[in-house]
Amino acid sequence: MRALLEDAEAETARAATAIFARPTLRHGDASALPPSTVVRRSLELHADRGQMSWGRGAEELNRALHALMRDDPRVILLGEDLLDPYGGAFKVSRGLSTSFPDQVFSTPIAEAAIAGVANGMALAGLRPIAEIMFGDFVTLATDQLVNFAAKFHYMYAGEVTCPVTVRLASGGGRGYGPTHSQSLERLFCGIPGLRVVALSQRHDVARLLTDVVATDESPVVFVEHKALYGQKLASTPPIDAEIVPAERANGDYPPLCYAPVRNGAADVTVVTYGGTTALAEKAMETLVEEQELRFDYVILTQLWPLDVAEIAASVRRTGRLVVVEESVAAFGVAAAVIAAVAQQMSSAFKARAVGSRHVPIPSARHLEDEVLPTVDEVVRAVADML
Repeated sequence: MRALLEDAEAETARAATAIFARPTLRHGDASALPPSTVVRRSLELHADRGQMSWGRGAEELNRALHALMRDDPRVILLGEDLLDPYGGAFKVSRGLSTSFPDQVFSTPIAEAAIAGVANGMALAGLRPIAEIMFGDFVTLATDQLVNFAAKFHYMYAGEVTCPVTVRLASGGGRGYGPTHSQSLERLFCGIPGLRVVALSQRHDVARLLTDVVATDESPVVFVEHKALYGQKLASTPPIDAEIVPAERANGDYPPLCYAPVRNGAADVTVVTYGGTTALAEKAMETLVEEQELRFDYVILTQLWPLDVAEIAASVRRTGRLVVVEESVAAFGVAAAVIAAVAQQMSSAFKARAVGSRHVPIPSARHLEDEVLPTVDEVVRAVADML
């Protein structure tokens, strides 16, 4: 027993010596995510894809998952009802268990366990993807994400990373009711150690998923709006707009930015993400055709950590900002964007946030349509600032 105690004391002393020999982490050195020097560029779709055409969102994600598993046996998918012939609630995992039986695990209905096992896999050197069948159910996995995945890198002095990707099928518009239609990604915005990324119909969704799973050392909440699964992806720019490439050199994912064609001056800056992309664009199209307005248009890719550099630069020119999200705008992404822009502005600007009504999302489609944001509400928000 004495020998065991002496060995333990010696091991503790060696560990303490190693810890105190490390540089002191000071406030100015701290970051919301593990440090990265990866350069990422905006991942918009392009019309020119050679012999291949862009598929629907679910098809592109499925293609990316097949390629990821083929190229790297460390990529593991786990979640509920993933195995063939069912292939997942939205068929994103169709064919994977047949082609990669050792890399796909269908789990019990236990989101906390799914996230916890995925965390352990990530710590062990794998590249796990945890699928949460409906984003609403992520509340059951929140403890594992907020108190463990987000903290490991910092609790263990930067010695470990937890590269887990948590896919959320988010959003409404399908008549699934109050517990299967929410956009709860806001719960993870503002949590140091987590990254939140959202797809839209204009993103190269396959490449974005590939980049997150294969190259990101942070735990990532990967938001997929359910409407995207059946949507044909949009490869041509919105009306009267052209892409403005964006870049980040710190591992963050830049937004998709559009400006009026021929360098025309924009009247309003419109910002959105995820499933409200199509809605925002319909509103802008109406205003372009009926009032000849021009827009700077930003589709967020990374919701957290939030970088509004391009948005603030645009608002300095337009003086008007509309942010559209599907969830309640108060205390959400829209509120965060407006607040972050305001902190970078030295002059006044007008801002409006468009989101859903402050009630749970109904099951009846006609009532759901009354709760979720509409094209007319976006049009009115813009007109209110003119």
